[in-house]
Amino acid sequence: MGRRPWLHLRAPHAGRRRASHRLRPARRAADALKAAHGTNPDFRFYDLDVGDEDQVTGIFACILADGWQPNVVLNNAAITGELLMGAGKPFPSFADTSVSDWERTLRTNLTGAFMIARQMDRDIVGNWPCSLINVASMYALNGPHHQIYEGMPFKSFSAYSTTKAGIHGLTLWLAGYWAKRGATVNTIAPGAVFNGHSEEFQRRVGELIMAGRMAAPDEIADAMLFLCSAQAGYMTGQLVNVDGGFSGW
Repeated sequence: MGRRPWLHLRAPHAGRRRASHRLRPARRAADALKAAHGTNPDFRFYDLDVGDEDQVTGIFACILADGWQPNVVLNNAAITGELLMGAGKPFPSFADTSVSDWERTLRTNLTGAFMIARQMDRDIVGNWPCSLINVASMYALNGPHHQIYEGMPFKSFSAYSTTKAGIHGLTLWLAGYWAKRGATVNTIAPGAVFNGHSEEFQRRVGELIMAGRMAAPDEIADAMLFLCSAQAGYMTGQLVNVDGGFSGW
């Protein structure tokens, strides 16, 4: 989705929220956040690798020590096929997908989400009302249309889809477990988000979507912002599709 949703979520009307992300593969996005909000006294940036258990174990203690009470956590860190390509690798076919890339993706996308939630359970849940929003994908509950990737430099990545399906399973389990302690847990499943894609790819994807086009990043951020707000306080255990009607056909 790029950096625009996070810039949008930090707009003045977003309120005083604290968030931490694994942004090492997207250093420019981190720099953009700092440049946009670095002088704002309500903004703090924490560089976190969600696949590193030691870092995750200490993240909320660090935030609390800085005088903040994190009440909304957005689990969005993910390795995608595009990130593997960005590391200088050709996009692997399913037959050529390495166990190393598979396990690395699961470690960040799913185990990382689990570790963040587990640390919330230890440090936050039950101490004050809070919310966890897990970010899945339109491919969490829908198989990809492999033909739209024919001739493209990237494909649908099997490990990514697998982890995004698992994300909502974690949401469902946690929603019931935390309900009596005043915490809500929901999943947002974004559809295809424009991020510099070719006109041909946009056309192919648009034919699969009721709205006929890919999403603008801000359209996903608006839905995230709602789930972060008090207006979503009676929602828990839900999967919110923001996909232009892709999943409604």
